[in-house]
Amino acid sequence: MSDIEEQVRARHSRDEEKADIYDEDGSIRSDFRALVGAAIADRDVLFLRKEVAHLHESEMGDLIEAIQPDQRLALITLLGDDFDMTALTEVDDAIRLQIVDQMPNEQIAAAIGDLDSDDAVYILEDLDQEDRDEILAQLPFTERVRLRRALDYPESSAGRRMQSEFVAVPPFWAVGQTIDYMREEEGLPESFTQIFVIDPTFKLLGVVDLDRILRTKRQVKIETIMRETNHPIPAEMDQEEAAQLFEQYDLLSAAVVDEGGRLVGVLTIDDVVDVIQEEAEEDLMRLGGVGDEELSDSIPETSRSRVPWLLVNLLTAFLAASVISLFEATIEQIVALAVLMPIVAGMGGNAGSQTMTVTVRALATRNLDIHNAWRVVRREAGVGLLNGVIFGILIGVIAGFWFHDPNIGGIIASAMLINMMAAAIAGILIPLLLDKIGADPAVSSAVFVTTVTDITGFFSFLGLASWWFAI
Repeated sequence: MSDIEEQVRARHSRDEEKADIYDEDGSIRSDFRALVGAAIADRDVLFLRKEVAHLHESEMGDLIEAIQPDQRLALITLLGDDFDMTALTEVDDAIRLQIVDQMPNEQIAAAIGDLDSDDAVYILEDLDQEDRDEILAQLPFTERVRLRRALDYPESSAGRRMQSEFVAVPPFWAVGQTIDYMREEEGLPESFTQIFVIDPTFKLLGVVDLDRILRTKRQVKIETIMRETNHPIPAEMDQEEAAQLFEQYDLLSAAVVDEGGRLVGVLTIDDVVDVIQEEAEEDLMRLGGVGDEELSDSIPETSRSRVPWLLVNLLTAFLAASVISLFEATIEQIVALAVLMPIVAGMGGNAGSQTMTVTVRALATRNLDIHNAWRVVRREAGVGLLNGVIFGILIGVIAGFWFHDPNIGGIIASAMLINMMAAAIAGILIPLLLDKIGADPAVSSAVFVTTVTDITGFFSFLGLASWWFAI
């Protein structure tokens, strides 16, 4: 028996029970990845349908990311109709674009026809306008109109995230008629938790939860059991604001309405969870000055996304260096200052980053506003004072014994206190100011806070030293 025949037999002799494809750290198991890669190379469709086609869309997305780039399209092609296009919404943006760019538009159109509208929009929105129009032209008229309407809404808006498929009935229907409609109508979404009540112009009147339907007699009118929709979401609303409404009011789904209050879609909790994760990830990346960088980006793309803020950091570093140059003579006389001054600036930078991170996140979640800003500023100033005293005494004692000079210890302790206070105040006031003028504090705050702590740290430490030893 040849080696190839043995490999094929080994693949097909696996237990019938589906094994976990993940290892202990949550990555796709290397042996499973190798089996899939070998099956793709051998065009073993039987194995792929048996072991891969059944995977959940998120598992399929992880597998696509884990295999080699040249295997991804081959896997999708070999699976054919057994491949769930929804899996492409679970992969890195760059990987999804690479795959979709290689797929014929006819194939994309056929696959998108089976997707929920929100997943279809997620795939279509990053395509070139020409390809998008060609794909949409191949879809049925009703579906094409729904997708075009969603794509016309601003990027990162609730309208882009919404699902156009929903269940809506008039208020004069009976509960029994509504139940029969849900049983017999084929064009309804696969899963839903609410039924929306609309007038003939599609204006939203109210909502009925499914549990209320099931507990009500068939002859009762919908209008008698519907409740007012307290939190309809405007289609133009930013997706982050919509996610905050879900969090605040513990929503599972919410109606999406246009400017005239007409029902145009529904936003569901599964999409909102993705939004929360994306926004948190985006804030974290921006705090580090790396923008919308993806792990799959190439070296030039990654470098290009990081260079701008590194240049800004370079300029601010020269500004801090110019402060040091003002005290060249003092540093030449007292070498200990050159050894110790990075400690003051570094501790201040870390303290400022802590306050800045808390502030930016509070602004993003709208927990910090004009009404409680002053109280938070006072709190952070108090924290800076307390930490400044603690670490000032600690570093002062260490520096005094290290250089056998209590003067050095006292100077660095005082400078540490000043800089920790400045770091705390800058860490909250700078993001607040940037937010006030309309700039994104997640992107801009880090550079300015670091500049303030560096300049304050160097100036206070070297300035105090020059003044003290000149006496």
